Amino acid sequence: MGLTASPGPEPGAGAVSARPAGSRPDASATPEPLPSAGAAVARPDRELEQLAAEASPWVRLAMVEDVLNLARANSLWPLTFGLACCAIEMMAAGAARYDLDRFGVGLFRPSPRQADLMILAGTISRKMAPVIRTLWDQMPGPKWAIAMGGCTISGGPFRYPGEYAISEGAEKFMPIDVHVPGCPPRPEALIAGILKLQDKIKLGQRFEHAG
Repeated sequence: MGLTASPGPEPGAGAVSARPAGSRPDASATPEPLPSAGAAVARPDRELEQLAAEASPWVRLAMVEDVLNLARANSLWPLTFGLACCAIEMMAAGAARYDLDRFGVGLFRPSPRQADLMILAGTISRKMAPVIRTLWDQMPGPKWAIAMGGCTISGGPFRYPGEYAISEGAEKFMPIDVHVPGCPPRPEALIAGILKLQDKIKLGQRFEHAG
């Protein structure tokens, strides 16, 4: 049986040409594709996630907003502002016996432009409501409000048919974050309401505000 020689490779098919030393590469040659950016970033991301998982028992990584909420909750500046008899209890809470400075809330400000917390303490007359709303609008945000006492929350004992002089609740004309019931509430009740407000601020929670 005869042997036949296999045909040689076609010109250019699988042929490797040697380039002389010092010669420039062919500009028409197709360059090798670069690795994608996603592949380069994926590995560091996995390493960071693994590092965070290993450090989680000792290190807590928080977002900037969480840190800001923590600072806001512990540095509230109430407005120097009282309406009626509940304001006496608010003053007592800020005095030496109860000392609101322990909770970072003792710096009462004389101007609404320097305050971020309004404590509505006492009965609100209908003539006073637009003044309170003006003070609220002058406060910079983020800001919060506490309704202290039954009169501020719902009108208290002044709520009756035909009543014409007293506003039946602060939420009729402005937003309220925390309600402190009582007639009047003791300083401990106001402190409990402030602590509740601080918890909400730290969690970034707010009530749906009216107005």
